[in-house]
Amino acid sequence: MKHVESVKRILVLFLGFIGLCVQTAVYAWFWFKTYYPIVSANRISVDGYNLGSGLKLYFRGHLLILAIYFILLLFFSNTYGGLKIGYLKPMDVFFSQIFALFMVNFISYFQIALLRNWLVPVLPMVEIFGIQLVLSFAWAYATNAIYRMIFPPRNLLLVNGKYAADDIIRKFNTRKDKYRIVKQMNISEGIESIYKECLGNYDGVIIWDVPSEYRNGLVKYCYGHNIRIYVMPKITDVLLKGSTQLHLFDTPVLLLREYAIKIEQRAIKRAFDILLSLILIVLSSPIMLITAIMIKAYDGGPVLYKQVRCTINRRQFKIMKFRSMSVDAEKDGVARLASKNDSRITPIGKFIRSCRIDELPQLFNILAGDMTFIGPRPERPEIIEQYLEDMPEFAFRMKVKAGLAGYAQVYGKYNTTPYDKLKLDLTYIENYSIWLDIKLMLLTVKILFTPDSTEGVEENQTTAQK
Repeated sequence: MKHVESVKRILVLFLGFIGLCVQTAVYAWFWFKTYYPIVSANRISVDGYNLGSGLKLYFRGHLLILAIYFILLLFFSNTYGGLKIGYLKPMDVFFSQIFALFMVNFISYFQIALLRNWLVPVLPMVEIFGIQLVLSFAWAYATNAIYRMIFPPRNLLLVNGKYAADDIIRKFNTRKDKYRIVKQMNISEGIESIYKECLGNYDGVIIWDVPSEYRNGLVKYCYGHNIRIYVMPKITDVLLKGSTQLHLFDTPVLLLREYAIKIEQRAIKRAFDILLSLILIVLSSPIMLITAIMIKAYDGGPVLYKQVRCTINRRQFKIMKFRSMSVDAEKDGVARLASKNDSRITPIGKFIRSCRIDELPQLFNILAGDMTFIGPRPERPEIIEQYLEDMPEFAFRMKVKAGLAGYAQVYGKYNTTPYDKLKLDLTYIENYSIWLDIKLMLLTVKILFTPDSTEGVEENQTTAQK
């Protein structure tokens, strides 16, 4: 097993390295053919005076330019998941590559402009991007085909507890290219028979909602027999993962303290919220103005939709959104999430929801200090009360300020169950860092263009609970 995993890792790294080199080669071609002649040319003023010779580079200088491009491409590809061959679907890898290439080429254009001390032609950079997209698409599908040919889907044994396993089976079935559940056993069949079955011809074991007294033994048994394990963590597991390990005695001690962002982290986070919200309000003001006019012209109703939500310590505030539903969307007084093909959503609402334009007024909530850019999404008080009845731990996510986007939005969906969202939000809370905020901001840009992230709940649901 270790040998196979080593080969797989080497293959993924090699294919990723080849992809990065090819994309860098495209940039190198245009650098030497188009941009370096511009950078190195003499600069002539309007009056015809020679303003001096351009920048002259030798071999090491050119190597540095290409090395910077390669490193930037490696960073953004790794951040967006553009190198996760075999882990993501080929279309997801390509989609991630689009964002990585756009960010790198955007930065590189202004890097070249700085070298020239003036703006340079944009068209060659557009050509670079276009060629790279074609190569990236071919690379994503070719590498996926190579990976699948060498590493077929894993045959898995599913062990579940008292709750039905339909939900987890459905999720694994969305990745039949990676996993194949060939047998399911319930813990009621006896732990000894499950131990025996684990030694069968499987590539791994899924442990789904198994009581702790059985799960602990099952994990140790599989680990001791070098059997791959897929465990869906409980709330306690997520909390312990964020704990601090102490070395005070001759035995490991895990410290799980009451969560609190350090004062310097709070200061940096707030300063960043103010600066970025002001910049985005100015940049997005034309879009917000056009959206407001369209909403008002459609049915004459209010442009903004204000709704009471809860932020840190369940403090209530009024969140602002562009109205995407009909004026009487909740005339019965029942708070409910949008469902698939919800008839309450107006035609304009469908568009602004798909583009996330309806969220733009929340920039003012961030500027006012009620929200932050990254944090658990604020919920309505009525829905929180419903969740707390079955899941008291839902209160844990309100230990921090509510956010415009968060861990659960990046790695989950609109209709992800509250329990799964809670685990994702607690993962963010227990592993908080400034870098994690920056990473989630970068990934949020990608999520804005992902249709699955806005998928509604089922027609018979009022909340995301199932």
